[in-house]
Amino acid sequence: MTTIRICIVTDAWHPQINGVVTTLSQTVSTLEDWGHEVKLITPALFHTIACPTYPDIRLSLFLPGAIRKLIADFLPNAVHIATEGPLGWAARAVCRKLGLLYTTSYHTRFPEYVRLRAPIPLDVSYRVVKFFHGTAARTMVAPTLIDELRRRGFNNLALWSRGVDTDLFKPRDKDYLNLERPIFLYAGRVAVEKNLPAFLDIGLPGSKVVVGDGPALARLQRRYPEVIFTGAKRGVELACHMAAADVFVFPSRTDTFGVVLLEAMACGVPVAAYPVTGPGYIVKNGINGYLNNDLRCAAMRALELNGRQCRQFAGNFSWDSCSKEFFGNLVLQKQRTFIRKLPTK
Repeated sequence: MTTIRICIVTDAWHPQINGVVTTLSQTVSTLEDWGHEVKLITPALFHTIACPTYPDIRLSLFLPGAIRKLIADFLPNAVHIATEGPLGWAARAVCRKLGLLYTTSYHTRFPEYVRLRAPIPLDVSYRVVKFFHGTAARTMVAPTLIDELRRRGFNNLALWSRGVDTDLFKPRDKDYLNLERPIFLYAGRVAVEKNLPAFLDIGLPGSKVVVGDGPALARLQRRYPEVIFTGAKRGVELACHMAAADVFVFPSRTDTFGVVLLEAMACGVPVAAYPVTGPGYIVKNGINGYLNNDLRCAAMRALELNGRQCRQFAGNFSWDSCSKEFFGNLVLQKQRTFIRKLPTK
């Protein structure tokens, strides 16, 4: 494999905890292990302000030309724009002005998330998103969404799957959580698009646990005092919480893949979810979970499943294979040396 210099631009980065950040972090780590040089342009490099309606997400403030200088100084062989935020749009403009080839990725149902927070028609948001990705050499997308995006008129789509760290996420001590069993657990963002009341409203035996942080946390804590809300967890602590559960309940109807589902399965925990895009690709009824429009039914049936089958299934998704797909989708500059001639101011 030829060693190259890769510039990745993303508005989603630490300390955010979500599937996009996990995927990018693992991919960057793997690429660097392979000897590639990766330049990350993230909100960590700039002053930021809180995103309206979602203060945990920080929007970057930068001077005109800052992104251009960062890219030009790095002399990348390949540029990848991961998100449709302020940094993504700025990098897109730079690449188009300088004649640089670049790839993008479509991670989340951005139009649907906007619609949950503002009265903007979906067709308007999709036109904007399609315009953003339309000039990319390739747009990387999870296999769960590629057919849908093609129907919406997106072009130059390339598959980019996801992975799971099976050394971190693995079966652990079930007594880590000293709660009445069975334990039904959700982990992820605590936000309106995750549809958490669909889980918290249903009658289930034992205990309910929500692991994560987000703009809806305080409201849900007040509304559901009987539920255990742990706040955000990371690393081994997160893995221990997930492995201690009996069923992982995922009430979202909008997720495009659901890396957290693979993490739960790697811990030997079956998944209960709705039969929608992301879970529909990962969850196999009777093997690693159950899908049902009756979420309570799915959760109760998942209790019967063998954790070994869940972990075995998760083992099919490695970050190595995910990163190989990403690397294979990159588009190299035809003439890398011409960037040296570009002004950086």
